[in-house]
Amino acid sequence: MVRLSVDLIARTSAHGKNKRNEALEQYLKKLTHLNFSNRNIEDIDDLSVCRNLTVLYLYDNQITQICNLGFASNLTHLYMQNNNITLIENLSALQKLSKLYLGGNCITVVEGLENLKELTELHIESQKLPRGEKLLFDPRTLRSLSDSLCVFNISNNHIDEIKELAVLKNLTQFDAADNQLKDIKELELVFSQWPQLWRMDLSGNPVCHKTKFRDRLILVCKNLEVLDGKEINELSRQFLIKWKASKEAKRKSKEDRLIGEQTTYSKPSEFQIPAHLVPNTYTHPGFPSKRKPMEFGRPPLKAKSDLRKTHTSAIRCQSVKNSKSAAPLQDVAESPKVLSHVAV
Repeated sequence: MVRLSVDLIARTSAHGKNKRNEALEQYLKKLTHLNFSNRNIEDIDDLSVCRNLTVLYLYDNQITQICNLGFASNLTHLYMQNNNITLIENLSALQKLSKLYLGGNCITVVEGLENLKELTELHIESQKLPRGEKLLFDPRTLRSLSDSLCVFNISNNHIDEIKELAVLKNLTQFDAADNQLKDIKELELVFSQWPQLWRMDLSGNPVCHKTKFRDRLILVCKNLEVLDGKEINELSRQFLIKWKASKEAKRKSKEDRLIGEQTTYSKPSEFQIPAHLVPNTYTHPGFPSKRKPMEFGRPPLKAKSDLRKTHTSAIRCQSVKNSKSAAPLQDVAESPKVLSHVAV
């Protein structure tokens, strides 16, 4: 097992080339930058003598745990990407830490950063996550970083939503490429909370295939200059702003017109003619239309048929009566007395 220790530092070429040949302890006290990247280091030993260390490079090693860094109260940059770290821990003493690089590890939850009040950059991309899992965020850590964090890299972590990141109101650069983001409305809501955002990368997400994806984000992010690696032309931004304003004006005009029409139809007229004076209008409360229902004034078909039969029978009876009344008159006219009287 290779451990980062004082003896390992002493054997480095940097100390061997020390022209003044000063004591190792004095050298370590003055040390501000330490680079032990790609050395197959698996553990960190006690380095408390290096109390003035500000930058530590430990990337591309085999480290499994963040430990023994409590001495580095002056540390501002910590590079530990591409190791086998599973937890973000033991960093509370690094009060001056401003940049933390933890990409390419085995971290499943962003946590343990509540005391890092000066952290401005957090890079935690491409974690080696178990199959079917995504990178999670501790709400306490997010709230504690809301005032300081400016650069956040969470690319390639199977993330499908970022609504909980809205609290990071001071972000200026955001990288969430190669994730599973799909909801354009959620992105608009979150990005509207980041007024200082000027660079963003969402390439490789399903949401990039949404209609007007780029246009909608440009309109939401007022100060965005670079989106998915492409610069945003100010002329294009102004065109989109005017197009949106025109669209909103048309929508508002349409809504006002519909409201006006509804008001006109619903408002009673002061010169409305009484219903009983309107011709051909049926005013029964159950039937307000002009056409009368079958039950009121219009006999059914059977009733019409009966009326026709009754009318025909009446005509026939009248004909029979007329014929009977005409026969006696004919007999009288043919009698001898009447004839003789007519002859005289």
